[in-house]
Amino acid sequence: MILALLLAADAALQPFIKIEAPALALTHVRVIDGTGAPPREDQTLYVQGGKIVSPAPAGAQVLDLTGRTVFPGLVGMHDHLFYPAGGGVFHEMATSFPRLYLAAGVTTIRTTGSIEPYTDIEIKRDVDRGIVPGPKIWITGPYLEGDIPWTEQMHRLRGPADFRKTVDYWVDQGATSFKLYNFVTRDELAAAVDEAHKRHVKITGHLCSVGFTEAAERGIDDLEHGIWVDTEFYSKKKPDECAAREASMELTEMSPSDPRLATLVQELIKRHVAVTSTLPVFDAFAEAGFRRALTPAVMEALSVETRARLLANHLGGRPSEMAAKMNKLEMAFERAFVQAGGTLLAGCDPTGNGAVLAGYGDQREVELLVDAGFSPLEALRIASWNGAVFLGQQDHVGSIAPGKAADLVVVKGDPSKEIADIEKVEIVFKDGVGYDPQKLADSVRGLVGIR
Repeated sequence: MILALLLAADAALQPFIKIEAPALALTHVRVIDGTGAPPREDQTLYVQGGKIVSPAPAGAQVLDLTGRTVFPGLVGMHDHLFYPAGGGVFHEMATSFPRLYLAAGVTTIRTTGSIEPYTDIEIKRDVDRGIVPGPKIWITGPYLEGDIPWTEQMHRLRGPADFRKTVDYWVDQGATSFKLYNFVTRDELAAAVDEAHKRHVKITGHLCSVGFTEAAERGIDDLEHGIWVDTEFYSKKKPDECAAREASMELTEMSPSDPRLATLVQELIKRHVAVTSTLPVFDAFAEAGFRRALTPAVMEALSVETRARLLANHLGGRPSEMAAKMNKLEMAFERAFVQAGGTLLAGCDPTGNGAVLAGYGDQREVELLVDAGFSPLEALRIASWNGAVFLGQQDHVGSIAPGKAADLVVVKGDPSKEIADIEKVEIVFKDGVGYDPQKLADSVRGLVGIR
């Protein structure tokens, strides 16, 4: 029975595998190790048993990677398995998104909020068993939300006890983290944080009714999206009340040098609260960002109906000055946060207007971090090492070193000089198995928006 399962798993993955050998020698390759250290030229990496090894294993298959760069598999820390279908409805992308993440070099994801948590759990199990291709998945439970007015796909919780019970239930089902959402009270947030920590899991938030400082004081581990969603600076802010649009309008007039931002940065660092950058989802609301996001690979992945809806809903509108202003402020906030010693994570958040897709959006996130003022090496560190550390997986993934999992991305070119080269993916290794990104992408062409 076990042998049959192993053979079935092997057969399921074979169409997408480019290189598989007991031992490999990746020769003449430029190595960006993910720690922020300078690239090492003309290196040889050895892989055996799914891990990076040293010294050289006997009988290794040699792969000449002259002109190529290898860097750690990206660790996407805001990477959903669902996609917006319009009208406040989301569809689970159980087939397309796991393959697209892997194709783009994202070898580990945190789902960071779930619309179909049972489906996410089963996808993870099938990936772990080798039945379907995809990244290593860290499951976030269903959204912890109160009386949200715009979607029926999130269960409404009421009162601190309800939040505690939900956390307990989903930890038992396999959730390894949680995400608080817009309409929660400070007491509900505190209860969820306390219960999550009792169960030894972390909790983040895309908040609105509770400001970042209030959440940090109550022990939250991470905050999603950065200053884009923090309502604490709204002049008419009321306790436990979400006024997202009004708060955003005021934020567009805030200067990056406003001393209140510096105070917030220091508060978050003092309380060891991470921030997850999701620049692509907001950049796509500006006209220029929207057009940049729609690369040929993205357009090919979308179903005909989804592509038509996306273009119809966006094209013809005026460029969003608000989005451009907020993106500038957010980039400045993220730079200041890191420069002061804060932990910045990275993810794509494939929601918003639908222009951001799994994997391709993660590549865009790294590029936008460079636009924000980080060096390419800093951006890659944020998108790999920082996520691994937050997940407690730094001994296994997030950087290139002997003994770690051979989760590696091989690209043509040199991303340390031209960050756009991260899109030129030729091989993605996950646990030492080299996947063909083109075959993965081709297998889901036209499926995004459907499944």
